[in-house]
Amino acid sequence: MSDADTLSNFDLREEIKEYWGKRAETFDSQPGHEIFSTEEHTAWKDLFRKHLGAGNSRSVLDLASGTGVISHLLDDLNFDVTGMDWAEPMLAKAREKAKARGRKIRFLLGDAERTMEPAGSYDAITCRHLVWTLVDPASAFAEWHRVLKPEGRLLIVDGDFVNPSWFARLLSSLSQARGLLGNRPQADAKPAAMMETHRSILSRVHFSNGARAEAVVELLREAGFGQIVVDTDLKAIHKAQRRHLPFFKGLERATQHRYAIRAVK
Repeated sequence: MSDADTLSNFDLREEIKEYWGKRAETFDSQPGHEIFSTEEHTAWKDLFRKHLGAGNSRSVLDLASGTGVISHLLDDLNFDVTGMDWAEPMLAKAREKAKARGRKIRFLLGDAERTMEPAGSYDAITCRHLVWTLVDPASAFAEWHRVLKPEGRLLIVDGDFVNPSWFARLLSSLSQARGLLGNRPQADAKPAAMMETHRSILSRVHFSNGARAEAVVELLREAGFGQIVVDTDLKAIHKAQRRHLPFFKGLERATQHRYAIRAVK
């Protein structure tokens, strides 16, 4: 990698860090980020049990932990949780939640692509909606492999948020033709300036053309992971989220290429 590439990546990382720091203020108001129902809590816990097994005080590193939504779920499942995020405003909210709940979850300021954690120190690693934003996923996966213990498990929950599903394309056509959606704002609508920043960042990350599961799997194998399973059965989560989304937005989410990938060191 050239010096120019390194500088470019550094600048992009700083932009991503600043962007998510600004998003912290409204992060917990949006379905798909915060969890608003017992049904969705249960669905997420079922997914973790399915791919990670019982907590039993095993150590887990929750990367890009944001406001701590997933970290707190893992804590409920009796994992020994460390949440890591590089946006301090997100971590502040996560720590507030832990204090309010009386839970001792460790939250660290750090870069998911360069954790600086000791080798072989975690039984599991989780991340939700992180991989699609990675600048250098190959290096990130090698880093995650390094910090896992032998037989440690990685669980990635992510998706292709770039390429619209067949339903989204149909909906867009109907909307333009008939004004089907009216002027109702979407639940995850962002100010124009934030949307432009989001588009700019997305155009420069590794998965700028969409984080397809098969591409993620290939990079995981190259990083040394095995026993890789792609799970696209996230219906229970999407069904619970739909209750808090505009009708057509909820249907669109259910047709997107979303997945969980479990891999083993």
